[in-house]
Amino acid sequence: MENTLLVLFLILFLGRIIWRYILQQLNIRHLREHGKEIPPVFQGVIDEATLAKMVDYTYDNSRLETKEDLVEDILELAILFLLLPVLVGKLFGLQWHLIWQALIFFGVLSLIGGVAEIPFDIYHTFVLEKKYGFSTITWKLWLTDLVKSVIISAVLMGVMLSAFMAFILYLPKSWWFWAWVFFTMFEILLMWLYPVLIAPLFNKYEPIKDEELKEKITLLLAKVGLKAKGIFQVDEGKRSKHTNAYFTGIGKTKRIVLYDTLLDSHSHEEILAVLAHEIGHWKKKHILKQLIFMIVLSLVGLYFVYLLVNWPPLYSAFGLKYTPVYAGLLLVSIYLSCIGFFFSPLGAIISRRYEREADKMAHELTGTSEPMINALKRLAKDNLSNLHPHPLYVWFYYSHPPLIERIEYLQKMD
Repeated sequence: MENTLLVLFLILFLGRIIWRYILQQLNIRHLREHGKEIPPVFQGVIDEATLAKMVDYTYDNSRLETKEDLVEDILELAILFLLLPVLVGKLFGLQWHLIWQALIFFGVLSLIGGVAEIPFDIYHTFVLEKKYGFSTITWKLWLTDLVKSVIISAVLMGVMLSAFMAFILYLPKSWWFWAWVFFTMFEILLMWLYPVLIAPLFNKYEPIKDEELKEKITLLLAKVGLKAKGIFQVDEGKRSKHTNAYFTGIGKTKRIVLYDTLLDSHSHEEILAVLAHEIGHWKKKHILKQLIFMIVLSLVGLYFVYLLVNWPPLYSAFGLKYTPVYAGLLLVSIYLSCIGFFFSPLGAIISRRYEREADKMAHELTGTSEPMINALKRLAKDNLSNLHPHPLYVWFYYSHPPLIERIEYLQKMD
């Protein structure tokens, strides 16, 4: 059985590497074949120089992603077959309380993974993004963000892991259910607290200064009976020139957030169209549906973990002499991660359908598709989006319909 589990893992792991590489190469080859063609809907919006810059940006990002994936894969194998037996043996020999062992175990693994990501993040932020005129962040701000992120992640992981281990220790037959209840409540609490407690640690949020735009947004919300705690602008321009707008929070903390870069580069009509799209997600209950799906999936996943985490062959398959439950949690999660990769197109398909529904809602609210089309064109140009993704790559990864398809869909509405 141990050999079967090991072979199954290697098939899933290598299959993920091969399929991911095939998709990346298909996408790049497709871009090479069509990268000099300006799509009809972008005629007069971008020129050949801008299109070439879009292509180069996609190339560079893809190359960096390929290298980062390779390092992550090598690191995962090294942890599983070299570090894991040693680390588990050392911790188990200390005979400390199981919760402390688990905290140190996952703390060490998180530290290794985090340190491995830093060079790629630095290159992406200070080399690639600066090369294309996006990054505006300073080293001081980058380091401050890093420290804050590490502290917040450590606290959240510590709380979650301690609770999970306590349930496993003191409720061994039903821990999966109580862990699921705790996880669900914790996620909802984070969604509620994020806009007012966590996000302000990184950015300055202030009420939107453009009173005319604020009035238009308020009228737009009134059309569909939505109320938000406030309409805010955020100083994201101190990090990047990328643009965005989003809804965040739940209940009394629900708010609309606009990047200052979006306010500087888009007309009122375009901003309203983007917000109408986001309103569409709320009115169609997409966020609620996704939340319910994740809650149900987490229940199924935790029960699956419960069934396997105390199974001795799982540990011996990776050369572990001891069977601490925290090591089992890691091993099962790795299997689930590999399996989940191959099911990711299902989520992408549903997400793309939601995006089309939100686009349709935006058309209904504004009475025309033109502002949304103009906004998408400007966003594509300003963010150097890939206008020629491979269809198979889109099917597997894209949470939004490709830009050309999306714009043509909006044009048909008019």
